[in-house]
Amino acid sequence: MLTLLIAVGSLVGYLIAYHTYGRWLSRKIFGLDPAAEVPSHQLRDNIDFVPTKKNVIFGHHFTSIAGTGPIVGPAIAVFWGWLPALLWVLIGSIFVGAVHDFGSLVISLRNRGQTLGEIAGRIISPRARLLFLLVLFAALTVVLAVFGLVIAVIFKNYPQSVLSTWIVIPLAVVMGIWAYKYNGNLTIPSLISLVILYGAVYLGAYYWPITVESEFVNPIVFWTLILFVYCYLASVLPVWLLLQPRDFINSQQLVLALVLLVIGVMIAAVSGRADLANSAPMIATELPPGTPPIFPFLFITIACGACSGFHCLVSSGTTSKQVDKETDAQYVGYGAMLLEGGLAVLVILACSAGVGMGKLDFGPPSESLIQEATLSATVTGEAAWRAHYFNESVRTYSDFKLANMLGAFVEGGANFLYQVGIPLKFGVGLIAVLVACFAATTLDTATRLQRYVVQEIGETVGIRALNNRYVATGIAVGLAGAMAMLPAATGQPYGTGGLILWPLFGATNQLLAGLAFMVIVIYLWRRNKPIWFAAIPMVFMLLMPAYALLWNMFSSESGWFWPIKEMIDGTVVWEWSNKHLLFLIGLLALGLQIWMVIEGAIILLKTRGKLEDQLPPLPVSSVSSGGSD
Repeated sequence: MLTLLIAVGSLVGYLIAYHTYGRWLSRKIFGLDPAAEVPSHQLRDNIDFVPTKKNVIFGHHFTSIAGTGPIVGPAIAVFWGWLPALLWVLIGSIFVGAVHDFGSLVISLRNRGQTLGEIAGRIISPRARLLFLLVLFAALTVVLAVFGLVIAVIFKNYPQSVLSTWIVIPLAVVMGIWAYKYNGNLTIPSLISLVILYGAVYLGAYYWPITVESEFVNPIVFWTLILFVYCYLASVLPVWLLLQPRDFINSQQLVLALVLLVIGVMIAAVSGRADLANSAPMIATELPPGTPPIFPFLFITIACGACSGFHCLVSSGTTSKQVDKETDAQYVGYGAMLLEGGLAVLVILACSAGVGMGKLDFGPPSESLIQEATLSATVTGEAAWRAHYFNESVRTYSDFKLANMLGAFVEGGANFLYQVGIPLKFGVGLIAVLVACFAATTLDTATRLQRYVVQEIGETVGIRALNNRYVATGIAVGLAGAMAMLPAATGQPYGTGGLILWPLFGATNQLLAGLAFMVIVIYLWRRNKPIWFAAIPMVFMLLMPAYALLWNMFSSESGWFWPIKEMIDGTVVWEWSNKHLLFLIGLLALGLQIWMVIEGAIILLKTRGKLEDQLPPLPVSSVSSGGSD
């Protein structure tokens, strides 16, 4: 029953938080005004600035911030034990992550949809703008390289997900044209698209899995290149043509999957099959050598689902340009983060109680549910969990594989779906497609955001060519693709370089969250508003990733600077790694953070109650009145 209590208790807690803490932030702190003019109307161009109904923009925002972050992070963190991961998700999402996302969105709404980097230049200093933009550029480059790798890994390990992931694109384009050109309602077309999507999952699972692996083609390289070509095209198209309708389909896919997972959790908990207490340790004590300390690494491993700096880019980069009125910000900014926290809770349950329900073994596709159920129960309880996380091939923490972490959620989630009568093979396809579609959403949204950042850097340093959206997008995609294509080490194949970026992704991402909180705090400080609710998370999100970066940079366990110490058959073995790029990027990120914190501290001492310079009036010609919602 513990599994059921956690699932239901989390849902109730999030509902209470939304209607209490979220409402307090909306009304008492930020004073949202339904009559205030917002960027989607001020600067409407029907490409990036498009007024959008709140349920549609909620779908875009949620799928953009979620991606695979709330899946991979908790799936990795549960090896420290499910309780620390659960507590950080619950407390972090309500009091840290949702405040971060909501505050970033509101401030951008009140500054013509500018990113926090641009806004920092006015409320802190011109130097802070360039510093923030450089941090954004570095963080987004890593995000693009890592998430491209995540999708490529999903396609390679779950070929049944390929067909349905790509079929969403033409469906979304048709929906976008229907909604924008003909002012059609998206509800019925999106449901039809969802049925087609699930039909493609069935075909992929049982009849048409798409694989490209051969002695001449590296599937990771192949899919990564295809994905970045897609990202380039998707990020220069108008948001109404692909981004919004695809995210709307994905949000409905997620809602349906969440409902099925919750029902599966309830059935499994009531029947006694999902026994969280005996499936995985509450707090793990037996860990591989070289495992980083839970403090601070728990707080950078679980980012999305608790708090993620990437969210401030989505809030102030794309979402703020599409919100129809200020009062929608609580529903979109605060509410979407709570829903992501709910997803992370389900991931923790799937990767502990779900994996502990049995080891998947599909057998031939024609086998019945009863036969599948028998096969799936070959290993259960903590033995199944440990077999997945601590199999005999895992000697050290560095031996953990991204595919195993993703597989924990896919397999555990499929076990829950089986409880509602969905065959395991089909359930694996459904969860794998969910992960791939979410990662694809984050990937092309991040590409669009990186384009904005490159354009802003070009404007700041006076390089006019960078203002061209095609040039800026090419730089964004090209650099991330090159980083992802590098070999992880000498002698390893191309396309494995993204693997070594994963530790860097967590730390730089959370540093960005701390800097975003600093912008929020100074914005409120200048307006004589309370800041304690943002200042406490700000300090926490600045210190934890900085501590983690320093540990990675100088610990003998990480290999970023010193050789790695490993225990093999009771003998200490030292090996040099190829992680100097991580050390240099980490050093740069830490230096930029320290510089910007100093800039912020200086301004904080001088500006209590003093408003920053306001934006100049808009020329009449810049305000568009055409187009359709």
